[in-house]
Amino acid sequence: MAEQSVAQQARRRDGLHAIWEVFIVLLVCVNLALILFDSLFALQPINTTLASLAPRLHENYQQTIHANFQYIDLGFVAIFVLDVLLGWTVAIFERRYARWYYYPFTHWYDVIGCIPLAGLRWLRVLRIGALLIRLQRLGLIDMRNWAIYGVFSRYYYLLIEELSDRVMVRLFGRLQQEIGASDDLSRRLLQEVVRPRKQRVLNDISRRLQAMLETGYRDNRGAIEGYVSQLIHQALQDNPEMHSLRRLPLGNRLASTLDEALSDIAARLLQGAVEGMRGPQFQALAGSLADEFFDAWVYQDEHTDLALEELLVDVIEVLKQQVLDRRWSRFVGPTPPATPPE
Repeated sequence: MAEQSVAQQARRRDGLHAIWEVFIVLLVCVNLALILFDSLFALQPINTTLASLAPRLHENYQQTIHANFQYIDLGFVAIFVLDVLLGWTVAIFERRYARWYYYPFTHWYDVIGCIPLAGLRWLRVLRIGALLIRLQRLGLIDMRNWAIYGVFSRYYYLLIEELSDRVMVRLFGRLQQEIGASDDLSRRLLQEVVRPRKQRVLNDISRRLQAMLETGYRDNRGAIEGYVSQLIHQALQDNPEMHSLRRLPLGNRLASTLDEALSDIAARLLQGAVEGMRGPQFQALAGSLADEFFDAWVYQDEHTDLALEELLVDVIEVLKQQVLDRRWSRFVGPTPPATPPE
């Protein structure tokens, strides 16, 4: 019940904000329409045409509005300044931002729009966007179904993609320069990145190697044993002592028996070796070999430092080329799924 009450209060508060936003947006529309009309009125051809078509309206507008336009616009500006101060006060009261002075930076378009300069007055139209977002949040409208929302959303993603690409390429370039200028980068990478993860890397390599050997032997056991038997049989055939043995009485049978025994012993050795991989003796041996391999791999000298730096620079260059491939087709195809504005 408490959560529901809080949600209702928040919705009621958003509704009041929306009503005030509608009022301000109407004033903005009236103000911008008046600015546009007065700008056109100042043009001599339009002024002459209006004077000939509606002289009374032309005279009234000339004397009451155009002559006092600066004061009228300052009246609108006073209301907009009051709106900024009121919104700032409400934001502080509602603790909407982490710091009390964040409001004018978040609503920069409202603050700048209060400046009575011709080029800055049109920033007031951004209030319409703020109103639409608030109405979207209240569920009164759904901009995601608007065609214009799809167009703006598509080019918004395009703009974000372009900006992020430029930032990433700039960062990659700076990183390549740092790699080239640094003398101890490879040492720091090995000492601070690779070595602290030594045991994890060795355990992962051991686990993968063990799984690979067990799976490979299980799936190809017949072929492996047949290949080993063929090697033993061929070695016995080529052995001179076996030729001498076959000349003796019962020599062929003895040689065949020896061939089968050696093949069986080799098959049992393979099976025992694969099954013994989980034993502590093999684990200790594999750990010792892996440890020596790891130390040899991270051994540093001038050539390894240079090779590692060149490798990093080339990898970053590939990443830069991948980022520069902007894949424009993604933005001319179907519109990506929209997410509701926050």
